[in-house]
Amino acid sequence: MSMENRRQRGFRGGPGPVGMMPGEKARDFKGSMKKLISHLSPYKVKIIIVMIFAVLSAVFTIAGPKILAQATNELFAGIINMVTGGTEGINFARIGRILALLLGLYLVSAFFMYIQGFIMADISTRISYDLRNAISRKINRLPLKYFDATTHGEVLSRVTNDVDTLNHSLNQSITQIISSVTTMIGVLIMMISISWSMTLASLAILPLSVILVTFTVKKSQKYFRAQQEYLGHLNGHVEEMYGGHIIIKAFNMEQKSIDKFDEYNNELYRSGWKSQFISGLMMPMMHFVGNLGYVVICILGAYLTAKGTMTVGGIQAFIQYVRSFTQPVTQIANISNVLQQVAASSERIFEFLGEKEEEPDRAVVAVNRNDQPEEGKVQVEGNVEFSHVRFGYDPDKIIIKDFSAVIRKGQKIALVGPTGAGKTTIVKLLMRFYDVNEGSIRIEGHDIRDFARDDLRSLFGMVLQDTWLFNGTIMENIRYGRLDASDEEVIAAARAAQADHFIRALPDSYQMVLNEEVTNVSQGQKQLLTIARAILSNPKILILDEATSSVDTRTEILIQKAMDHLMEGRTSFVIAHRLSTIKNADLILCIDNGDIVEQGTHEELLKKGGFYANLYYSQFEKISV
Repeated sequence: MSMENRRQRGFRGGPGPVGMMPGEKARDFKGSMKKLISHLSPYKVKIIIVMIFAVLSAVFTIAGPKILAQATNELFAGIINMVTGGTEGINFARIGRILALLLGLYLVSAFFMYIQGFIMADISTRISYDLRNAISRKINRLPLKYFDATTHGEVLSRVTNDVDTLNHSLNQSITQIISSVTTMIGVLIMMISISWSMTLASLAILPLSVILVTFTVKKSQKYFRAQQEYLGHLNGHVEEMYGGHIIIKAFNMEQKSIDKFDEYNNELYRSGWKSQFISGLMMPMMHFVGNLGYVVICILGAYLTAKGTMTVGGIQAFIQYVRSFTQPVTQIANISNVLQQVAASSERIFEFLGEKEEEPDRAVVAVNRNDQPEEGKVQVEGNVEFSHVRFGYDPDKIIIKDFSAVIRKGQKIALVGPTGAGKTTIVKLLMRFYDVNEGSIRIEGHDIRDFARDDLRSLFGMVLQDTWLFNGTIMENIRYGRLDASDEEVIAAARAAQADHFIRALPDSYQMVLNEEVTNVSQGQKQLLTIARAILSNPKILILDEATSSVDTRTEILIQKAMDHLMEGRTSFVIAHRLSTIKNADLILCIDNGDIVEQGTHEELLKKGGFYANLYYSQFEKISV
């Protein structure tokens, strides 16, 4: 899905409504708007004030042309009097008073418009602030399976694009609806008060405007959609090519990348040109229709003036009202699309906020995080038991079928097996990223579902195959393992992880800032930093998932020594494909298709000559030859 904002496109013209390109439509317009309105309820007093000010602003603006007509009539009467030889000239004093009154009305109208715009901007911004906070809190309460099934871009789009669209659209729509409806009704009343026949004549032109707008929008709609589609393709292609430019160069794919870019760019050019050209016809067509309307109004107005039933000021005021009448019609046509965008964005936001959250914690068992015993709290030493665990990400597709194992404190447990056997899944279950379908996992004899999640996860230190570091200094990244750690403790952890030497060789040493992509250190160095972070956290139970997969052999030996020291006295779960790194494990669990097929020490399993032996010797076939 493209991360580009859907741009609102409007067309302005003369008399007659104009159209906007339709945006994404909500599946449940009424339901989405009801939820949004309920979300607006804390601001109802401010919204009522906005409505009142919008009406007052529109009313004062509507009164303007009628008052200006008096000045025009006064000026016209004075000129006629002078031409016909009368004694009285132009009454500039009266005209001045009328213009001063008119200026005052417009200033008051502008003041009301400014106040309602200020309040509405505050409301829409606060709603955006509240929604972003709600989404941020919601993200931390969602289960991991939601993110496994949803792309990061999709979640990010809710926080950025949808909230921004709601903010801007909401700011426009409420004030425009009120002012447009008020203006349209008020202007129509004023037009009828001046001349009902001229009003009918001007209204007769509206259907022609609507037909032209509808025809143009339908013709340009498909090209605007194609433009947005190919803009998304182009942006995605550029991002992909930029992120993988080393791979592209390595495989000599530069020309293919350029050809693909040209294909998207040409399609974007064609659809963009056609959409802009067709939509660009809107303004001259509306001007043409508008000018036809003005011709009709001037002819009819001249006729009525000759009969004595219309004044010159009346014609001038009526023409102003016609212009003022078409603007709210235009805005109402635009608002219908704005409301669709509001509903679509609201639907996506509230759909996300309505996602099922993690099961609430029972919190029956409290964990003692200190070394000293505390009454009523469990002192975790590292005893873990898997009892007939059965699990599948999809309940119909079971991965872990019947997993049972007993691990004593301080043991080093190695999980080995082919890709997809269920090794990483067991770790996810252990940390309650997912809950088991059947069976139980116990720590110190207590079901892990009886622990609060933050208590449970505080027991573990993790070093994963996919390193995760953030944009910040090396010191801050290591300290993420324990935020209250001193600089000396951070440096000691780096030394234990064999990272201190390379850190000091970098520019700015521990204060060097890692960039957003963390490309200014090597993959192996990133792994060492995550190991240092795990060492600093001083966990009761350690989880190492391919922790040395991205380092060279020499560094691997150094890390292994540091790990042996770290794992001393701690229960450790090690997932490794390099079986040479787990020879000293206290217990090796061989997993295949979600079941333990063999278990024992390295020597015991080699003597059996079974599953483990086949895996082990297959890694050294070439060396032995």
